[in-house]
Amino acid sequence: QVQLVESGGGLVQPGGSLRLSCATSGSIFSINGMAWYRQAPGKERELVATISSGGGTIYADSVKGRFTISRDNAKNTVYLQMNSLKPEDTAVYYCYAPHVRAWGKGTPVTVSP
Repeated sequence: QVQLVESGGGLVQPGGSLRLSCATSGSIFSINGMAWYRQAPGKERELVATISSGGGTIYADSVKGRFTISRDNAKNTVYLQMNSLKPEDTAVYYCYAPHVRAWGKGTPVTVSP
């Protein structure tokens, strides 16, 4: 059974940075893609970024140039580096493993003065 545990969320001022981590267990991490999603209050969950087993990345238009997804296969961990944060980035951020359709419990990010 795959377990995903996110960490690194918190309160940050506009223009600030955060680095989210998603530690995984129970699956063959290195040969599968991973993704980050987010859900803002009153809105649907949306895709933020994906990373393939080979390191190829895709980003939502709203975060291109500000967010970077990466992975460390030795640590079975995927990261989301978030820079130049805006109030509209406020959401709960979720890690997702498509190959087993597993979600983490999420980590909240609040961008506010």
